[in-house]
Parts: sequence; structure tokens; C-alpha cells
Amino acid sequence: MSRPVARAIGSLSRRTFITSRTARQQEVPQSHFDFFPQTYPQGPPPHATFTPDLKQLRKEFLQLQAKAHPDLAPASQKRHAEALSARINEAYKTLQDPLKRAQYLLSQHGIDVDDESAKLSESELLMEVMEAREAVEEAENEEDLIDIRAENSERIDKSVAILSEAFAQEEMDKAAREAIKLRYWMNIEESIQGWEKGKGGGIIHH
Repeated sequence: MSRPVARAIGSLSRRTFITSRTARQQEVPQSHFDFFPQTYPQGPPPHATFTPDLKQLRKEFLQLQAKAHPDLAPASQKRHAEALSARINEAYKTLQDPLKRAQYLLSQHGIDVDDESAKLSESELLMEVMEAREAVEEAENEEDLIDIRAENSERIDKSVAILSEAFAQEEMDKAAREAIKLRYWMNIEESIQGWEKGKGGGIIHH
């Protein structure tokens, strides 16, 4: 376990909490990856693969949350414990999702593709997105969605594979373009899920 995590979580498990703002900044991990040293023993990509062992990530997350639970903190340190617990939650939710993970990694390199203003101008891609969106909206039953979902799952897998290669080779421009593509495909998946929940096709941003 990395020293920042060991110190922060160790203090929680002993129910002792840091009161100095400076000390807190030194103790609390600064990167999402720092919270999960067993999952990322070598650190983030390119030192590790883009897709982590999700079972190990989940296991480590549950262990951290058990040790850092705010109920273990004395009243005077409740807010600090809640903040640390929230950081752990945020780190886990980010790293277990391929799109959020890619966006976070890119943000660590000063590249922001996290909002809808980040778009691609490739007409062929946009046409494919529009056709997929229309297919979901026109689906009449769940059977109609089987092929649509299978095709979109292939798109997602392809984007994740390209992202894995791009981050491994530290090709950030390539990773940024593919992260934007992945956002389109994930939006289509959300649209499919929305249809299944009786909400009709979800909104797919362009």
C-alpha cells in the first residue's frame, strides 16, 4: 500500500484523525489511483493496463470503505471522515467506468474531454451515431434491441481497445479522440437502457 493511503486509512482504522489542514493534504491521496495500490501496484497507465482487474478494484474499494466509514470517526472529525469517504467513492466510480477512467486520465495530462463541447467533426461517425439513435427510437420491442445492443457493444469494446493502446504508448491526442467516440457509444447504451425502462430512447448528445 502506498504511504499516503496507508497513513490516511491507518489513521481511520485507529479512529485517530488529522486536524491540521496541511497534514491532511499530505495524508490524503491526491490521485484516484493512489487509493487502490493493490489494483494499481505500478501506478496508472502507461505503467498499468488501461482496464484494471475490476474484481480486485471492487474488493479493495469495499475494504477501504469499511475502514474509512464516517461512523468510525469521533464527532469532531466527522466532516474529515465524510470527505475522505466521498473521495474514495468518487475514485472508485471513476476507475470502474471506462469512459470516466479515460476522461480522468486525460485530465491528468491537461486534456479536457469531459463535457459536451468536446465533439468530433467526422461526418461518417456522426452518421453512424444518428443511425444508431434512430434504430433505438424506432424499436418496437426488446427483440429489436438485441442486434442494436450487440453492435454497440462491439463499438464500445473497440474504443476501449484503442484507448488501451493509446494510453500504453502515451498517445494522448489519439486517446482524446477515442474518448469522445466512446462517449457517443456510451450514450447510445444509455439510450437502450432508457428504452428498456419504459422511457423511450434516451437523449444522445452530438
